[in-house]
Amino acid sequence: MASSLRSLVTDDSRYQKCFQLFLERSSEHQSMRDFIHNMLPDILGSIGNGKSHLNMIGVGSGAGEIDLEMISELRLKHPEVTVDNEVVEPSGTQLQSYRALVSQKPGLDHVKFSWNQMTATEFEEHWRAKAVTKKADFIHMIQMLYYVKDPGATINFFRSLLDNNGKLLIVLVSGASGWGKLWRRYRTHLCHTEISQCVTAGDITALLDRQGVSYQSYELPSQMEITECFAEGDEKGELLLDFLTEVLDFSKTAPPELRAGVLELLRHPDCSVESGGKVVFNNNLGVIVVD
Repeated sequence: MASSLRSLVTDDSRYQKCFQLFLERSSEHQSMRDFIHNMLPDILGSIGNGKSHLNMIGVGSGAGEIDLEMISELRLKHPEVTVDNEVVEPSGTQLQSYRALVSQKPGLDHVKFSWNQMTATEFEEHWRAKAVTKKADFIHMIQMLYYVKDPGATINFFRSLLDNNGKLLIVLVSGASGWGKLWRRYRTHLCHTEISQCVTAGDITALLDRQGVSYQSYELPSQMEITECFAEGDEKGELLLDFLTEVLDFSKTAPPELRAGVLELLRHPDCSVESGGKVVFNNNLGVIVVD
């Protein structure tokens, strides 16, 4: 990693700005909603095995919109159950938004929320230190394995928490997405191995294959408009570039040849489609359901 480049996650305020713009410009949340309402119900139907109480853990839950949709589907599949939901999220801003959303949403009397403002690694340390024996029926890790030192070890820990018939849901960018191509070419320039990993769903399925772990995988179409990235000095374009590269102030701190190479690749047909004056990036997602 070039010493002049800092990871975007070291500045939470800017990260949140980048993330909100990403949500506005991408179809990711809609892709996740489509998955939750069309495919997740069958997956949720196989957990619990008749239990009256289910334990759920959300790792990197953000502001909770996607979490609550999954809880709604869980409730539809298991209408009589109560749910204990452990929320793991390092951003205080996101947790505050999540709690506000819960307070405004009716029909959550059956759910107990436990709030953990911590990283996945801190949660693991906390869980082990307290020698917790509780098992989970459903764990989801959506777009968060980029921010752990060892994604494989993190997956193994959370798999160890699964009860019989439990499921672990992992969502990452697809290896065939623009992100996958960007990271394959510039992994050594863009990734801080201590705090950010250029890892795709394809990397994780290859890891699970080596371990002999059974899973199901799905590819979700998603896209993101990145037109402003190519307008030098554009404020939104710089935020989007920071998010795409996971580098704080990428335009200002990246060496000129790296910046030029990244912009060229982002605009390449392998990564994006240009139509009507807009550049639309391939933001496809990979979903992995681990038994």
